[in-house]
Amino acid sequence: MWIRTSLISVILPVVLSFSVLAKNIKNTPNQELLVGAAQVEKYLPLLKNKAVGLVVNQTSQVNDQHIVDLLLSHGVNIKYIFAPEHGFRGDYGAGEKVSSTTDPKTGIDIISIYGKNKKPSPDIMNALDVLIFDIQDVGTRFYTYISSMHYVMQAAAESDVKFIVLDRPNPNIMYIDGPILEDEFRSFVGMHPIPVLHGLTVGELAQMIIGEKWLTIGLDTSEQKDTASLMDNLDLTVIPVVNYTRTTSYSLPVPPSPNLPNDLAISLYPSLCFFEATPVSIGRGTDFPFQVVGHDVVGKGDFQFSPRVIPNAAPYPKLENKVAIGEAFNDSNIHGLELSIFLNWYQMFKAADVVFFERPGFMDKLAGTDKVRKSILAGQTAEQIKEQWQPGLQNYLAKRKPYLIYQ
Repeated sequence: MWIRTSLISVILPVVLSFSVLAKNIKNTPNQELLVGAAQVEKYLPLLKNKAVGLVVNQTSQVNDQHIVDLLLSHGVNIKYIFAPEHGFRGDYGAGEKVSSTTDPKTGIDIISIYGKNKKPSPDIMNALDVLIFDIQDVGTRFYTYISSMHYVMQAAAESDVKFIVLDRPNPNIMYIDGPILEDEFRSFVGMHPIPVLHGLTVGELAQMIIGEKWLTIGLDTSEQKDTASLMDNLDLTVIPVVNYTRTTSYSLPVPPSPNLPNDLAISLYPSLCFFEATPVSIGRGTDFPFQVVGHDVVGKGDFQFSPRVIPNAAPYPKLENKVAIGEAFNDSNIHGLELSIFLNWYQMFKAADVVFFERPGFMDKLAGTDKVRKSILAGQTAEQIKEQWQPGLQNYLAKRKPYLIYQ
């Protein structure tokens, strides 16, 4: 069902402004959910006679058609495609270098924004009038698509390029949990002072980044001084999802990355990602990544698996060709941020006198603080650890309220 919309302007302090092209509509069973990209009539007028760049990947689909093909069919002048982690087609594994190339189907230049160059150069941005972001996120701070969005927003502000977010649902939107990121632990897997589960769509987060003046994050001191006013003046438009609320369940039609292949992996991802800093495998190199945990020496449980190399998904899997023993969560009902699994495995490693925090620095970056790791080492329970971050969460909930689009 198509819903007629109106322009709602949100005016924030000083010169900041951004627009949201929709209105809040309650979801009913008979109303069709429409992602931002599907509402072509709302954003095509903004692209007429403009040079356009797209930050997109394999999730940027509209009714089984990629948005690149959709816009080309409408005569839009697409100058560049910008590829984040996992690449334009989603065929690079976690951490793999994404190379700049040319799309063989359309002949459009693909510019990598993952790796050494996370932000498009001024020469490239100066050739654009509009930059569109249309990528499916999963609602966790350490999922790097939102970091890529941050850097392209910076580039758009610096070059006076209009920025459009075609919003998509957050499959974890109903969960807000985890410590607020502390400045000293900022990295590409955590750039903003938000919790692990932030409960925002990318459109809402883009508004919050501007409104809270976070867009200077990642610039060096001299750049912050020279470009702070430009960051405030970013021209942002969000095309929200129609018939979507904060309690609407949403099954992703396209896997957002190679190791999040289904709804179960996406719901377990916030709870299992901390294991990336340990020797424990979470199933990379199997047919069920982020749905199992196991280890070859300390492993305990009734499930066995053997990680293998999977090109374009797990080129260097942990415990490659070894038999890991552990547990599978295919029958679980775990949602949000569940610390008990992580703490149970820490206790097993401690009892076996085997190092658990193999990469303590990475653990702290994922958590956004060193307090979680230190609390675990001190023997605190999950409840005690979660209690520590409640004041930060309450402050965050109040701070994010002006940027919410959905009821």
